[in-house]
Amino acid sequence: MKNVYITKTGHFLPNEPVSNDEMEKRLGMIDDQPSRARRIVLRNNGIKQRYYAVDKEGNVTHNNAELTKEAIKSLCKDGFTEKQIELLSCGTTGPDNLLPSHASMVHGLLDTESIELNSASGVCCSGMSALKYGFLSVKSGNTNNAICTGSERSSSWMQSQKYNEEIENLKSLEETPVIGFKKDFLRWMLSDGAGAFLLESEPGDDLSLRIDWMQAYSYAYELEACMYAGGEKQEDGSLKPWTDYTPKDWLNDSIFSLKQDVKVLDEHVVKKAILSLKDAITKNDLDINDVDYFLPHMSSFYFEGKLDDEMKEQGIGIPKEKWFTNLKDVGNVGSASIYLMVDELKNSGKLKKGEKILLLVPESGRFSYFHILLTVC
Repeated sequence: MKNVYITKTGHFLPNEPVSNDEMEKRLGMIDDQPSRARRIVLRNNGIKQRYYAVDKEGNVTHNNAELTKEAIKSLCKDGFTEKQIELLSCGTTGPDNLLPSHASMVHGLLDTESIELNSASGVCCSGMSALKYGFLSVKSGNTNNAICTGSERSSSWMQSQKYNEEIENLKSLEETPVIGFKKDFLRWMLSDGAGAFLLESEPGDDLSLRIDWMQAYSYAYELEACMYAGGEKQEDGSLKPWTDYTPKDWLNDSIFSLKQDVKVLDEHVVKKAILSLKDAITKNDLDINDVDYFLPHMSSFYFEGKLDDEMKEQGIGIPKEKWFTNLKDVGNVGSASIYLMVDELKNSGKLKKGEKILLLVPESGRFSYFHILLTVC
């Protein structure tokens, strides 16, 4: 089995950064009324700016596949070209189409030969599932290289026009025309962008990151869905799929909107993250004191203190000076977030050979987690 190195990292963030004050102008007001949740959510999440694939007039500038393509093109330099790609593995929460797959749509935008494709679905962990597929392919010798990506275009889900029919339906029923918090909450949490890694079996000429191990966990066997779309949660916690609703219901109840059960989120997301992290550390015989950088993907700074406290409680605390995040400046970009963090750290000039980087990626879909250890080479 071969070693696997991240030899190049790249990213693409569309258009100019959008400040907190500009968000509602860009996404639009539902029923021409300012959101009741916006200020509360923004105060808790600590994000100061983010990026949208939508211009100031509300026009879409990039679809998800195009965002991913641009991140991949940022890797194709210094002697590496699109023609050399052997495997393309792409993860995302919201592909542009139900079919064909996201990786197929991205491949169609690239100047390559016939190559192997993999599309990983899910929420934030989809990007890491895409990475693990590429990691195992290169490690086994199946391919000499792999490009792995995480990307999101959440803004198109969050524009106010997507909720107009539900508002009108509520009015016709003489109910208060307000979108529920489980939907409105996420309008102020998510943003757009893409990240990409080139994996190879030998380190590059510049600084590379060896993937030492990747451990994945799911708690769906015991926990109900927390973040979901294309369905509606029932009283017993099960999800009723969009195929069991009428086309009229799709519009009247915003069935395809992204939703999050914040009560379930707060109860489980941190505890399961550290439970699984502790298991990964034990399985791989990692001395937590050897970690030089800790990169936790957080949807919000609200969870920073909770993570820190739980890690200390479980005996795997990492000093805060070793933590690294760019959440404040790029926002929560879902499956792309950890790619963007690694890319920024790798190109920061801070890293030294031999240093170890621990990644934590949670997913609240139905509580999945990835933990990864990298070594600077």
